[in-house]
Formats: sequence, structure tokens, C-alpha cells
Amino acid sequence: MAEFDLLVIGGGSGGVACARRAAGYGARAGVIENDRLGGTCVHRGCIPKKLLVYASHFSHDFEDAAGYGWSVGPRSFDWREMVRAKVAELDRLEGIYGRLLDSSGAAVIRGTGRMLDAHTVAVGDERHRAETIVIATGGRPTMPDIPGIELAVSSDEMFDLPTFPERVVIVGGGYIACEFACIMQGLGAQVTQLYRGELPLRGFDRDLREVLSEEMRKGGVDLRLNVNATALAREGSAIAVATTAGEVIEADQVLFATGRRPNVAGLGLESAGVETTGGGAIPVDASSHTGVAGIYAVGDVTDRINLTPVAIHEGRCIAETLYNDNPQTPDHRDVATAVFTTPELGTVGLTEEEARQAFPSLDIYKTRFRPLKHTLTGREETVFMKLVVERASDRVVGCHMVGEGAGEAVQLLGIAVKAGATKAQFDATMAVHPTAAEEFVTMYEPVPETATRAA
Repeated sequence: MAEFDLLVIGGGSGGVACARRAAGYGARAGVIENDRLGGTCVHRGCIPKKLLVYASHFSHDFEDAAGYGWSVGPRSFDWREMVRAKVAELDRLEGIYGRLLDSSGAAVIRGTGRMLDAHTVAVGDERHRAETIVIATGGRPTMPDIPGIELAVSSDEMFDLPTFPERVVIVGGGYIACEFACIMQGLGAQVTQLYRGELPLRGFDRDLREVLSEEMRKGGVDLRLNVNATALAREGSAIAVATTAGEVIEADQVLFATGRRPNVAGLGLESAGVETTGGGAIPVDASSHTGVAGIYAVGDVTDRINLTPVAIHEGRCIAETLYNDNPQTPDHRDVATAVFTTPELGTVGLTEEEARQAFPSLDIYKTRFRPLKHTLTGREETVFMKLVVERASDRVVGCHMVGEGAGEAVQLLGIAVKAGATKAQFDATMAVHPTAAEEFVTMYEPVPETATRAA
């Protein structure tokens, strides 16, 4: 039986970060992984998604070049070549993860971990014992129970389709569905997106949701709201998608991006006394502790904020607390995030709806404009920006953007929001001209009260 100070089940970003830092402080640390090191982010999420986003933008860039005097000749997109390049890059990144663990002194144990008790994990016929166990097994896509669902794929399979589909139906309204809709449209597919709700991206600021819906439609995505898929059927070489609107849509590929759930099946949590919610998430306290002595959980398996940097931070906080005499608690407030649609969406802090529940009075600042780049391209794409300000303190409590570079902008805006910057400090910051981001420091007049959204 191998003995460890720290044993992490799951070799994704959060688990690797925790084990690496603990090993760097001298702990005997190990990571159990039954798939590829790097987890969802590296292999089935953030990284391959962003590479496809880049690929999808070239079609627009080629079109826009004409407005600047460039003549672009015949062009075509090779899906198989893109997949080959993507696979090579992910192989490289997995190698880096392995080398980082090795150089830190953390062991990598290949196989599926199953808890036998609060301190013992079985991996095949082997037994491993640890004073502390961290569960970092992430999440997995869910698929609805409807007729013909076996004809559809989840986001996991979309990155490695054997051929590029000319007609795609995407079911869902979250960030994965919206991102893939824009990716596939940019690469040349005819995209129909079905969402059962009023607007996509539930939980985001309503203005962002409205603007992004409009921009996606202008970009060519056939976004159909208040519509859901009810059944799939094979019709020749096509897939027929029946909808709640009474239509049948033919597609070459159907993607269901209708949710993810914590990946806890087969972990043996009950043997260790670890409880889960009805949705399968592992409840934890502010320090990521499960309530069972010596057992922690980080990342998507806890269903708190399901973002890679959050999982990494949670894992590092555990290592700092236990092995560096530096107690740290993850701070889940004002976490910036981006949705890599076309155009991008970036947000940090409170939505207007959340802020109206938290404060008695607000000032709302908004602007929407055609960016300088598209004054020559003729493209109708616009930029939208919004600041939510708590009136009594003048503190900026929310920053929101739809437009090219929104993810980059909101990363920096996150610092200001985290630091408690006021609107007066935004106003006192000199603009960088000409940029789109300068609008964040030149919105001087709030929206009239009659034009703001009611609480």
C-alpha cells in the first residue's frame, strides 16, 4: 500500500495545481487520472474551443480585408487539417502537465480511483492511503432522454468529428451552445440553434443576452428561442430534428449542449461518508472541505463557479493552507469571465438584475456603437458596453461588454472591480484613443431612470 500526505483524484487543472503546489512544499503528493492529464479544459473545453474560435474568425477576416484594399484569392477550410493541428497542440500541452508534475515530485497514478474509506483509494488492484484526499473529477455533459438521442453528440465529441457537417442543429442556450453556434457558422456551416428559453445565457446581464442574440443572428446563426427539440430520427444521410414548434429541421450533425453535471459516478463517495446534492455536486464549505475529516473537493465537481482559473485557485488554497502554513480561502466574488462567441462577451461583477436586489439605488451607464474597424469593412457588428454603479458609494459593481476583445478587456476591468474602484476613478482615467475600451472611461452620463430596467 502506497502512503501519501495528499492524494488527488482527477488530473485536470484544479487537481494538478493542488498536487504540484503541495509537492513543492515537501508533501508526498499523488494524482490519480484515468484519462489524459489536463482534464476538460485542455482536451474537451477551453483550449480546443479557443483554437476553433480562432479558426472561425478567418472567414470574417478574409471578407473584411476587402474594405482595406486587400484582394484575397480562392480559399477553403480543411476540417481534418484543423483537427490534426489541434490534436498535436493538445498532445504538447498534456506533455507539459506531466513534466510539471514530475518536476515538482508529485506522482501520477494511472487508472480510476474509487474510495474505500476516508483515507484509502483503490486504483485497480492497488491500494493508496493518504492523510488528505482532494476530489477534483470535474463534470461531464448530460443528454436528455428523448427518442433518437443516440444520433446526437455532446460537446466532448464535437472537437473530433470525422467530417465537417454542412448543416448543424445545436440545442441549448448556455455558453457552450452559443460558442459552438458561432464557431460552426464561422467555419462555413448552416447553423440552427434551438433554445427553450426566452433568451440565451441565463444568469448573465439581460442587456448582454439581448445584444448577443441580435449580433449572433446578424452573423448568420438561425437562433430560435422558446423552441426545443423533441425527437431525432434518421432520414437517409440526414438527421431529422422535430421541435416543439411543430417543425422538422434536417441536419448533418446535431449537438446537444443542454447542461453538465458533476462527475461522481463510481467514486465510492458513500464509502467515505461524502454526501452529494440531488444534482450530484459535492457540497463544501468556504475552504473546500466536505465535512468529512481530511476530504476536500475543488472545481466543477462542487458546482460552485465552473471555471478553470477558479478550480486552480481552490486547489492552490488547499495546498497553501495545509503545507505552507499560509491559510487561504478561495474568494468567489467578482470573478471575471468571457464567452467566446462572435462577437465575444465579457463580464465581471454584478448584473443589473443582481445589483437591484443588493442596493437601493443604482446608476447605469450604457453605450453601443460600430467600432472603428468596421467603418471601412461595412460589417454591421456593433460593440455594447455597460457599467453598473452603486449610487451611494459610487462604486462600480459590474462591468459588461459584447464586442471584439471583450475577454481581454474584462480581465483588466476585473482588477478595478476587485479593488473597489469608483465611477469617479474610471472617469479620471485617461482614455487610450482610438480604442473600443476607452468607452469604459468616457461614459459620463447615466441612463435616465425611466430607461433603466425595473427591479
